[in-house]
Amino acid sequence: MTGSDKAEDSKVGSLRILATTDLHANLLSHDYYSDQPDPALGLSRVATLIAQARREAAANGAVTLLLDNGDSIFGTPIAERPLELSDVRPAPVARAFDLLNYDAIGLGNHDFDFGLDQLRQALLRINCPVLCSNMRALNPQLSLPFCQSVVLERVLPGADNTAPLRIGLLSVLPMQTLKWAAHALHGKVTIDDMVQSASKHSAALRRNGCDIVVALAHTGIGETGAAYGIENALHPLANLGSLDAIIGGHTHLTLPDPRHPVSVPIVMPGAHGSHLGVIDLSIRLSTGRWDVTYASSALRPIAERRPTCDTDSVLTPLVDEDTSVIEALAEDHAETRSRMAQPVGRTSQPLHSYFTFLGHDQALALVARAQAAAVRPALTDTVASNLPLLSAAAPGKFGARSGPSNYTDVPVGQMYMRHVVDIQPFPNELRTVVLNGAQLRAWLEMSAGLFNQIAPGSSGEPLLDNDRAGHNFDVIFGVQYDIDVSAPARFAIDGELANPDSHRIRNLRWKGAPVRDSQHFAVAVSSYRIGGGGNFAMAQSATPLPIPPLRVRDVIRDYVAGRLDRDPLEHAPAPWRLVSHASTEAEIFTGPGARAYLSDLDPSRHSLRGTTPDGFLRIGVRL
Repeated sequence: MTGSDKAEDSKVGSLRILATTDLHANLLSHDYYSDQPDPALGLSRVATLIAQARREAAANGAVTLLLDNGDSIFGTPIAERPLELSDVRPAPVARAFDLLNYDAIGLGNHDFDFGLDQLRQALLRINCPVLCSNMRALNPQLSLPFCQSVVLERVLPGADNTAPLRIGLLSVLPMQTLKWAAHALHGKVTIDDMVQSASKHSAALRRNGCDIVVALAHTGIGETGAAYGIENALHPLANLGSLDAIIGGHTHLTLPDPRHPVSVPIVMPGAHGSHLGVIDLSIRLSTGRWDVTYASSALRPIAERRPTCDTDSVLTPLVDEDTSVIEALAEDHAETRSRMAQPVGRTSQPLHSYFTFLGHDQALALVARAQAAAVRPALTDTVASNLPLLSAAAPGKFGARSGPSNYTDVPVGQMYMRHVVDIQPFPNELRTVVLNGAQLRAWLEMSAGLFNQIAPGSSGEPLLDNDRAGHNFDVIFGVQYDIDVSAPARFAIDGELANPDSHRIRNLRWKGAPVRDSQHFAVAVSSYRIGGGGNFAMAQSATPLPIPPLRVRDVIRDYVAGRLDRDPLEHAPAPWRLVSHASTEAEIFTGPGARAYLSDLDPSRHSLRGTTPDGFLRIGVRL
């Protein structure tokens, strides 16, 4: 070893990567749907953890990067402010990210929900690179508001006259984004396979002299194999061998997790600002390049659940909100609360989603009625004017990985705009299609895949398949049907036919008569489903009908306000129920707020079974 080699080997350092993901514009610890503080969420609390982690790094002679991994630009009312405010001050998310000195932002699928122009507007005057490596414009003349990769340089403390540390960043999101946001992206962009794109861009970054390559991968844990176009690709990304660290996202999990080991350091910091991800890399200069010699990854939560004297638990904040973030967003916060406090009408019954998977969801029924009321006049003098009109709706807030407070809950009385957004948290547009009875049955079969197969005579099995998202449980109002969970799911999660001989949907009928395969229906439904969201091939293959562009939120507001006529679906019976099986019980989780509505349930079929460690109520379901 020469003297220069020995000198290089003596140069060591550390890089600390701090990461957030899936903030969904939860910038403050405030729930705008209930208009109450919420210590379980908020970038303002994560900001305190960021400051602490930076101080630790500085004390240890490490340099830091602060990164976000997408689905952070939109998602709560504070981000969906009136356009006229964009000329007054930059978007709240952009200001918060600048205040905290983010080094780069990757994009997620929900960042495209409002289209490219709205995304561009939201990113105006943001002072760090915004990345998406696998989305390309179909028209070379179309300018996209992001770059494909970036190289950052950092000089390590005490490393004067030494080669700077060159860090390459890339960002990938699922190809399925083209389906989920088809109304905004169709004909404008294409999306490459995540694993292939990451391989190509990481190789290019290495050729460009990068010592370390980090992937902002807006994707979750899925299969280990690198099948083309998979939605959750963290395993094959980790197996590329060209990435030094990965920030995961999209599925709202918390990683690292010993149940999901991967071959490179990885973090997925939950969602809504619940955690800060921390990756520490020890590095050494060797032959003119910095190499990683040791790596670790960890999560830091902003709050934790602690047991109380009874069987319940209480959420306790671990850090305070950063006052600089609160002060910077004070005007936006006040404007948002005022806008969400606009009255729209009244409700004579509570509208909540605590029992949405048990067939009791009046909020979902309201969505269905409003959709039908908006569509029905538009079908006059069309080929569908004499067809039965159905309406498909799926829950938007149903707990799961977003936590036990993530449920719609609108009390009796005055309804405000915040309640409308609580019922319909996504900015989907309304669509109408025509399909036949066979397609309708297949649609319901795909929806019923949400349930696990429950063997007759069993007890305590979870009723829901946690690998399937609750927002893909379409309930179709205007028909009635039974769901037999003793049968295996007919369709797999990817929409492929898994069990051709299995039928969970029983006794499908319209106005009391069995639905024939050749019978035709018009269905009001969201743009998300018709665009391909949830892999409902039968919905995509239905015949679309032209109707004026409408947002689902707007038709809910107008229906509650009385600006739309009452729809006949007001008088339709409940659409579905679970088939009974003697001596069979299952279990389902819901939010603690459900205690106020336990009288909605049949005590002979449903029983309260305590609380889970993460704060959900356990409900026993007798089938």
